[in-house]
Amino acid sequence: HVQLVESGGGSVQTGGSLRLSCVASGHTYSSYCMGWFRQAPGKPREGIASIDDDGTTVYADSVKGRFTISKDNAKRTLYLQMRSLKPEDTGMYYCAADLVPIATMSVADFAYWAQGTQVTVS
Repeated sequence: HVQLVESGGGSVQTGGSLRLSCVASGHTYSSYCMGWFRQAPGKPREGIASIDDDGTTVYADSVKGRFTISKDNAKRTLYLQMRSLKPEDTGMYYCAADLVPIATMSVADFAYWAQGTQVTVS
C-alpha cells in the first residue's frame, strides 16, 4: 500500500512562487512514476507535470517554463517548484504515484493519490 502526504500549499500574489512537497512511504519509491495534478472549482482534474523512474519529465503547456518537477529518492520526496504564478493556477493540487513505465499526466494512470493542498493566487 502506498501513502502520499503533501505540504506546501498556500496563498500567494500573482508573480509569486511556491514549492509543493509530497513524501511517499510504503513502496519502492524510485521505481514509480510520480505526477502533479490540479483541480479548479467546477473543472476536471488535470495533469500538469510528471516524472518517471529515469527522471524524464513532461509538463502541460500551461505550466511549461514556470513549474519544475523534481524528486529526491533518498528523501522519498517529490517536489513542484512553481514560479510566476497566475490566478489561473489556483486550485487543489495533488501528487500521485503508480508503476507506470513512462512519464504520464493521465489521471487514469495513477492509483495512489495524496490528500491535496490548496494553492490560491490572487
